[in-house]
Amino acid sequence: MRTSLLKIAGVVLSALVASTLVAAPSPAWSAEFVIKLGHVLPTNEPIHQANERMAQRVKEKTKGRVEIQVFPASQIGSNRDTYEQARMGAPVICHIDPGYAAELGDLDIAIMNGPFLFESWEQARKVLVSPLVGAMNEKLLKNGNIRVLSWGYYFGQRHIISDKGYRTPEEIKGKKVRVPPNVMWVETFKAMGAVPTPLQWAEVYQGLSQGVVDAAEAPLSTLLGSKLHEVKKVITLTGHFKAVVGLAIGEQYFQSLPKDIQQLLAEEAEENGRWVSPITIQKEDEFKQALAKGGVTFVQADTEAYRKATLATYKAFPKWTPGLYEKVQAAMK
Repeated sequence: MRTSLLKIAGVVLSALVASTLVAAPSPAWSAEFVIKLGHVLPTNEPIHQANERMAQRVKEKTKGRVEIQVFPASQIGSNRDTYEQARMGAPVICHIDPGYAAELGDLDIAIMNGPFLFESWEQARKVLVSPLVGAMNEKLLKNGNIRVLSWGYYFGQRHIISDKGYRTPEEIKGKKVRVPPNVMWVETFKAMGAVPTPLQWAEVYQGLSQGVVDAAEAPLSTLLGSKLHEVKKVITLTGHFKAVVGLAIGEQYFQSLPKDIQQLLAEEAEENGRWVSPITIQKEDEFKQALAKGGVTFVQADTEAYRKATLATYKAFPKWTPGLYEKVQAAMK
């Protein structure tokens, strides 16, 4: 009898264990390295879509070891916020702009976003992969603790949106124009005769709505994606900047990664720039048409007048290396 009871108990226990094993969920898979990629742009931007593409490619190539989580529209902070997170050693990749980069490491690098500096993306690309910019990147690494993964992202021509067109610098004189809080934008719009007014991008829609600023400037894709045409209906086609941006990562975190992951991040950031930059150029007409459908009127600026006015910008940086402008011109050839 006792033996029978023991057998029954054994069967019941086995059944309970088996049922527990069947019911228990499989352990959740998690990446070995999780990296946040933060930027301030809306999700319709080609560069945001490129970020998503890069995240997928890195995940596939590392077989899930590395997960890049993309956070658009200032979800993890402004550009400066993400720089500081990266510099402090956080697992963060940030969009980096030459104007901001100048504040972090080497003043010379600000010239890469100078007004009317490049006539084409091809010219810009030659400079950005040149030894001249390579030396600037090294100074940024040493002084700012930020490693540039790639400068290869064309962000598009930047134009001005307001209630009216500003065909010449004389017409924009005295107008409050929102600019990012970095010195190259400030000096450029001072040279135009405007009143540069720094605001974080997340504040621009409200700033235009409430009259804090008279105008803002950005690529057409950003003007559309951020819906600024809902509050201002005239875009002046100045093309004052052919903007470039890059991807960067804090050196402390970068050095904590295995060498193969370091190499892959640099390669994928560079490849992704080559992929998205032609798309950005192709889509400019598409964004212009979408803005026109949204009620926007376009005014063609006297670009030669703006070019002449903004030449003064290149004299506003006494701490630049002597002859820097000429060195950049030579690197384009």
